[in-house]
Amino acid sequence: MIDINIEEAEKKLPSKGFLDIAISPELDLFLEIEKLKKEKNAIILAHYYQESDIQDVADYIGDSLGLAQQAEGTKADLIVFAGVHFMAETAKILNPGKKVVLPDLKAGCSLADSAPGHLFKAFREKYPDHIVISYINCSAEVKALSDIICTSSNAVQIVESLPKEQKIIFAPDKNLGAYIAKKTGREMVLWNGACMVHEIFSLEKITKLKIRHPKAKLIAHPECEEPILRLADFIGSTTALLKFSQADISQEYIVATEAGILHQMQLASPGKTFIPAPPDNNCACNDCPHMKLNTLEKLYLCMKYEQPELFMDERLMQAAKKPIMRMLEISKQYGL
Repeated sequence: MIDINIEEAEKKLPSKGFLDIAISPELDLFLEIEKLKKEKNAIILAHYYQESDIQDVADYIGDSLGLAQQAEGTKADLIVFAGVHFMAETAKILNPGKKVVLPDLKAGCSLADSAPGHLFKAFREKYPDHIVISYINCSAEVKALSDIICTSSNAVQIVESLPKEQKIIFAPDKNLGAYIAKKTGREMVLWNGACMVHEIFSLEKITKLKIRHPKAKLIAHPECEEPILRLADFIGSTTALLKFSQADISQEYIVATEAGILHQMQLASPGKTFIPAPPDNNCACNDCPHMKLNTLEKLYLCMKYEQPELFMDERLMQAAKKPIMRMLEISKQYGL
């Protein structure tokens, strides 16, 4: 559960509502955020899909595995999570005694929403002899119903760490699950969920783009649909895509994942060209609308007033922590 302590917020806020606060255009938000970090012993954790300004002020930028690892080991008193709610939940689960805040309470996740806890519970009960591996892009309720959590960075290793005869449910992303099944040769029962961003890429438009840019390599996140993955020159997590673009000798890349990662790619390889893969809609971009709810202004207000704060049921946190810790342990064993 995510909530705001309304009474505390009203005591702190100089206006009637959190989003009603006017910020002077003369205020240097980058400087003020750095001051707040020191004053509050705060850490800003940001996902690669955040807007570039937020990435530039973050203490750590990464994918879900890296963010979970950073959250587990932080010495900060205040964790400011610039991402979506399941990521902030994970940070709170790993740090129940610390305050976790997020810039926009409405920053959800279409993939997490595709697996409501009560429906997933009923689904799991149909397969009592199966171990549940859940992608980290899910709610705390689904995590609590899982045996192991995974990310796109470690899913293959986690599946392969289990005996071959062990039956597996993989949730909630059917595209990632199908990709992992193909990579490992394991049959898995898949929950029928998907990410709205990774399902909108147009195979036809990407094919035409490759004709116009014959030297460009298509690199794709495994949440993409199978026809896109078949066409890809490289498939990997956001971190893996970033590392590949740095190490590879090519100079042009078509990137089939959320466009926020292009900022880090361009910073790491300023001489290379990165083209966002076109979606199958009228929009010219492939931004996640949930991720982009967070802004630098909201981040500043969030740090200044320490709101909205994330609150969770203690028993739910304890249940959800077990599969997360199992993921982190397996990741360490594989050196991830």
